[in-house]
Amino acid sequence: MPIEIKELHIKINVNEGSKKSTPSAPKSKDQDAVAECVEQVMKIIERKKER
Repeated sequence: MPIEIKELHIKINVNEGSKKSTPSAPKSKDQDAVAECVEQVMKIIERKKER
């Protein structure tokens, strides 16, 4: 019997006030990770609409 997840709750805490001096390369990696997550969520939403 398959398990179906009806709801998914994601909680994220963002602290914009604390800025660290880091090179721009890791920031780009973070943006890439966020963009990939957004893309995957959008695909899931589109699949859900198709059902």
